[in-house]
Amino acid sequence: MARLASVCGVISGAFMVIGLKGGGDDKERTYALAREFVDRFKAVNRSILCKDLLGYDISTVEGLQKARQDNAFKTVCTKYVEDSCRILEELLGTKMQRCGV
Repeated sequence: MARLASVCGVISGAFMVIGLKGGGDDKERTYALAREFVDRFKAVNRSILCKDLLGYDISTVEGLQKARQDNAFKTVCTKYVEDSCRILEELLGTKMQRCGV
């Protein structure tokens, strides 16, 4: 998000989906689903931090240039989007549309 190399944008997107589809007005259920999502995502990918997942610190000019040069956003990030969709489908019991990237 915003090239801060902090929490991966796919995590933020998943939280939005959970808020809209999973928890409704039940804040505690929403938080529980969000935590479960993070636990499952970390089990598969070891982290939720962009810099760890991508392998580049895109908060720096050099890191961003290297990530772009290596086409990392298309070759690396795609897996995390797919993993996120799969986990959301499992958690929410619904098929995510447009998850194919």
